[in-house]
Amino acid sequence: MADDTTVVHITHEAVGKIGGIGAVLQGFFTSKSYLDAVGRSILVGPLFSTEGTVSERLGENSEVLYSSVDGVVNTEYASYASAFREIEDFYNAGIVYGRRTFIDEQTGIKSSPEVLLIDVRCMDKGPIDEFKKRLFEEFGIRSHLYEHLWEYEQYARLAPPAITALKAIGAAKSSTVVVSHEFMGMPTALAAILDPACDFKTVFYAHEVATMRRIIEGHPGQDTMFYNVIKQAHKDGLYTSDVFGDQSCFFKHALVEAADYCDTICAVGDYVVDELLFLSPEFETVGIDIVYNGIPAYKISTVEKLQSKEKLQLYCENLLGYKPDFVFTHVTRLVRSKGLWRDLSVLRTIEKKFRTQGKTGVLFLLSTEVAQRPSRDIYNMESAYNWPVAHREGQPDLSGGEAGFYTKVQEFNAQSRNIKIIFVNQFGFEPKYCGGRMPKDMEFMDIRKGSDVEFGLSIYEPFGIAQLEPLAFGGICVISSVCGCAGFVQDVLAEEGTKNVIIADYTDLETRDYGNIEELLQIDSLVRGRIEESVSERVANRIIRHLPQSESEIEGMIQAGYELAKNMSWDVVMKNYLLPSLQKTLHKQCSKSICTKTYP
Repeated sequence: MADDTTVVHITHEAVGKIGGIGAVLQGFFTSKSYLDAVGRSILVGPLFSTEGTVSERLGENSEVLYSSVDGVVNTEYASYASAFREIEDFYNAGIVYGRRTFIDEQTGIKSSPEVLLIDVRCMDKGPIDEFKKRLFEEFGIRSHLYEHLWEYEQYARLAPPAITALKAIGAAKSSTVVVSHEFMGMPTALAAILDPACDFKTVFYAHEVATMRRIIEGHPGQDTMFYNVIKQAHKDGLYTSDVFGDQSCFFKHALVEAADYCDTICAVGDYVVDELLFLSPEFETVGIDIVYNGIPAYKISTVEKLQSKEKLQLYCENLLGYKPDFVFTHVTRLVRSKGLWRDLSVLRTIEKKFRTQGKTGVLFLLSTEVAQRPSRDIYNMESAYNWPVAHREGQPDLSGGEAGFYTKVQEFNAQSRNIKIIFVNQFGFEPKYCGGRMPKDMEFMDIRKGSDVEFGLSIYEPFGIAQLEPLAFGGICVISSVCGCAGFVQDVLAEEGTKNVIIADYTDLETRDYGNIEELLQIDSLVRGRIEESVSERVANRIIRHLPQSESEIEGMIQAGYELAKNMSWDVVMKNYLLPSLQKTLHKQCSKSICTKTYP
């Protein structure tokens, strides 16, 4: 790729990490291979809030060079400022422009991509309505069905001024690739395709397929049903609407379905490819490249791992009065797709084995569905009723979803003698966020380095970086077969096996033969529950066999895990997957022609 290559990333995480896309961007902008190949990177997104000071506008480690919201103009960017003002006057939109610095603390690699934010809240209707008209005429997107939803409306409004602003800063060239990270960037990618003056190249970066997530989470058979249905549907030549009905009322579906107009689609996992092919027949002719996510690959010694594990053991001892032999962990968001009940099912079998072996364990489950709680609230709860061992419903402790899950934790702990679960419903894993009973030198990385087993038995997981974060540190990573990272592991290992990763297949129907899709659609929670119980028992037995029993075995797990993680790093992803895909995109002569579909 040439030095003048510009990659524009359209994302809701332009100024801060909210979820998986933020982790991906961190990987991009601290990868030497990416930085060597891409001359200019620009993050584009909506300005979500005008509150706070100018220093907070672009997040941490940032510099604001222009902001009509704050009246800031850096004299070096006077030419940009003049163009920005014209755009703001035409659209009645504010613009914030600057740079944000990404740093990899382990390697020291850092970069400062540009950031362009548009305040879309009070925009004039005229230009936006004209754009929505084009969206319907050329791509069949019926904005009137969704514009009452701000999650749709803000990204539709973002598109026209974003493209105009890219032109203003000299980023509208034939060597510019506009990347839509998920549905949020699709209106801007479509605006790039529609622009007659520029030869933008466009990429839809599929971090998931929103339609499929909704179907899986909403059906009692979940992944057990869905991935068997999709396999049969491919054989029968059927697509989503044929099997699950019309999805057009779902705005994310409409935007993702239009991704077939992009020059290239990057999918973060093998199942994401299958899901896109199931979305509509048009995806059969689109180039879909698998671009896995990278994972951390930092080398540590056995001594370092044991030091981190000892902190976790001491924390358990401070909370529960015993020092566990093994530490299980799960760091995740508290959402249905993460399949947290499967952790408990596996642990029940392990606990029974531990009773006969005289072994003990603890599961530190870090998960919450609210923002980080203030330290004063944590210390007050710890003092009042021994948080996080005990919880109380309502603020500042358990939210509704957390309370529902904590009921399951209480049931497990009441029945289990040799393994207990500590539910830490708080972001961060250090004393100032988690209280005085935590060892004073505890850091977040300790829960990654010191973990013996990390769970990640999701029902829907397009990739799953978090599940593999303990891999390089010798942890056993237990993931479901539908996780995209399982495909990457198998791609790297080829025919070789490993003790460091256990893949659980909850889509295995065992001996039952389902003759057609109608029968597969009848798979319900009872059928899935029986399969989960059987699979969980097998997974538990594998975990017990693989748990290291000596320092030499721990050393072997660290070495094997690091070698595997090293071949799954962001630099490997760049060289083997992403950069070849971008190179192919840049060499395409033109974007896919429009007006090829018939719409109602």
